[in-house]
Amino acid sequence: MSAGLRPGWPHLKRAWPVLRWLLGLALLGVAVDVLAGDKTELAGIGTALDHLRWWWIAPAIVAEAASELSFVIAETRLLAAGGLQPPLGPMVGVSLASQAMTNSVPGGPAVAAVYGFRWFRRFGADDTLAGWALVGITIFAALSLAILAGAGLVLATELGASLNLVPGVVGVLVATTALGVLFVYVRPLAAVGRWMLRTSHSLVGRPRGDHEAQMERLLERVSAVRLRNRQAVVVVGWALANWLFDCTCFGLAFLATGSGVPWKGLLLAYGAGQLAANLPITPGGLGAVEGSITVALAYFGGGTTADISAVVVYRLVSFWLVLLVGWGAWGTLALGVRRGRWVRSARQAAVEPQVTDREEQVSAGDPWGREPGDPTGDETGDDTGDATGGDVRA
Repeated sequence: MSAGLRPGWPHLKRAWPVLRWLLGLALLGVAVDVLAGDKTELAGIGTALDHLRWWWIAPAIVAEAASELSFVIAETRLLAAGGLQPPLGPMVGVSLASQAMTNSVPGGPAVAAVYGFRWFRRFGADDTLAGWALVGITIFAALSLAILAGAGLVLATELGASLNLVPGVVGVLVATTALGVLFVYVRPLAAVGRWMLRTSHSLVGRPRGDHEAQMERLLERVSAVRLRNRQAVVVVGWALANWLFDCTCFGLAFLATGSGVPWKGLLLAYGAGQLAANLPITPGGLGAVEGSITVALAYFGGGTTADISAVVVYRLVSFWLVLLVGWGAWGTLALGVRRGRWVRSARQAAVEPQVTDREEQVSAGDPWGREPGDPTGDETGDDTGDATGGDVRA
């Protein structure tokens, strides 16, 4: 059957550039339709702008820009752990474009992950490093958000208003911390992996063969790059800065609408809104974010017209403006590919020598990244080495 398809392959290959643009236009149309389906958020913009103090909008935009930049720096720190130093400008564009896809395209997170993976490959990462960095930034972003929500919960609990979020926030914090431990440390990862292999074999008889050999192959793949303790803390710090700057934008939105900043419930309201935004209900948490934040503010004496307008202004800056800029970044990057600045096929992109060198170092050592005959190295993330380079371990 495949032989019968081969004669038509050259025609499909020639038509692919046109088909790709048609597919892009179709996806854009779907995104517009999805966004147009939720008019509640946009309906409040006119009311919010009636008495807007415009001089507070610029600081809010700066805070949101700092939030986006912090997230990108966290990503670059992860890539640097594998020996890659990606260009900052295009990295910002990829991050914004990925966020636009996540917030406006059906199945956005999956589409954005593939998009980010391809651009990491264009920047010089291999498949292992690109996938590892994408998983890492997802884990650390979730962990830092859980930390921030936990802090807001502690402050709110002291005031007697936890909004019954204790089980949810604590559960998310425990789960993300566990994932972070598995991501950074090899021994817990190996223990969990072996337990999963044994459980799967006892329940369904799969996988067959030597479980220990299978585990070693798995570890060699998923632990090709390891973070030192200090590097992990730095990445979490930048990821936390991403949320803190975004929360600052939220606070400035209250000043822009002439409403007092609800300091007592700001972190909890923000954390509740962001947790709702990450639920796979609507693209970008449309509707869910506004409802969660408004309910949280009402517990602290908010919920007035000015407060609701502040929520609308915050979403206008942090969602709609970022969405617009993100799709603009997507177009700019696509134009760069078309003009030959970036290789058209990500699979054909050359891997940076530093990344290849680190893989060779790994293959020369044992699964924990020790050099032959070196008894001192372990997987505990000792930070006696370079803080910015990274610790490559198989």
